[in-house]
Amino acid sequence: MLEKALVGSQRYWGWIIFLLAVIGVGFACWIYQLNYGLGITGMSRDISWGVYIAQFTYFVGVAAGAVMLVIPKYLHHYQKYANIVIFGEFLAIAAVVMCLLFIIVDIGQPQRMLNVLFYPTPNSILFWDMIVLNGYLAINIIVGWNSLLAERKHVPPPAWIKPFIYLSIPWAISIHTVTAFLYAGLPGRHLWLTAIMAPRFLASAFAAGPSLLILLLLLVKKLTRFEPGEEAIQSVAKTVCYAQIANMFFLALEFFTAFYSNIPGHMSGLKYLFFGLDGYHELVPWMWTSITFGLFGILLLLIPPLRRNHTFLVVACASIFFSTWVDKGVGLVIGGFIPNPLEQVTEYHPTFPEIAIATAIWAIGALILTILYKVVVSVRQENA
Repeated sequence: MLEKALVGSQRYWGWIIFLLAVIGVGFACWIYQLNYGLGITGMSRDISWGVYIAQFTYFVGVAAGAVMLVIPKYLHHYQKYANIVIFGEFLAIAAVVMCLLFIIVDIGQPQRMLNVLFYPTPNSILFWDMIVLNGYLAINIIVGWNSLLAERKHVPPPAWIKPFIYLSIPWAISIHTVTAFLYAGLPGRHLWLTAIMAPRFLASAFAAGPSLLILLLLLVKKLTRFEPGEEAIQSVAKTVCYAQIANMFFLALEFFTAFYSNIPGHMSGLKYLFFGLDGYHELVPWMWTSITFGLFGILLLLIPPLRRNHTFLVVACASIFFSTWVDKGVGLVIGGFIPNPLEQVTEYHPTFPEIAIATAIWAIGALILTILYKVVVSVRQENA
């Protein structure tokens, strides 16, 4: 079926060439990083995780968000999702590939990732993160591709993929829980030392992933004759709304615990992010913009006439996607390192090569998604 991705309009090929150009620039910067070392990045002794790990964390959530379609479709037989569940599974594939690439560029020399296999350490959270991410990628490839293959042949999906479908549900929860444990298991970082880190991760994941999926489905609808179904779109939008409400509530709980307990270590990370600390306040505008966009998106989704209007729906989903990206993809990782355990503030500024490499990985994800969605739409049009 992949041959269907080799046929397309001038606009389709123009988009592919644009993505390849972005990937090329990022690849050149990565070669530079391989030769020079991680010294070309803005990371330092005090801030050893930057753009790469922040984006890795965020896209693990996007991948896990696919389960918000899989649960209703396969556990509750909600047939309104039958037309779109495969788009969620393919979004998960692209997101997990991006996560793995962010890890590879972050460790400096790619051959170092083999140490996880040659010297496995089950007491390390990183070891389990490797297992759950690669396992989730394999499950979604098996389920998504075989489901589409069956659809093309006008036959039901083979019975042997059902165990993989049911396994994908707890597996999706596990990938973001294990990722949350990477942070919550570090006692020297007060911002991350919270028992609700995993619930916060899952709530933001169930808002970010489905909101991106709605944007993609509406884009596919506009560019092709594919019809995702209005009832399905509205159901996913409600999921985004409730998940984002839970996400904002969990953030409020962090504020209450830190400031009511009046423990300096727990307050300092939040102070730096939202009010500034010791004269350093670079992320303050970002974080308050995130809060504003998050609340604005909730408001639009809570009012049914606005939610049913696709213009407002796009604005709401884009607002929530941006809000969660800033919260988790920028603030969470950086805020955990500032101030450092010696209560000193060292700010982080990503460099051009670092941003170019990260942008190239975004482009690789978009390229994978474009090819997979092109195949799905082509099969649907062929069967129509």
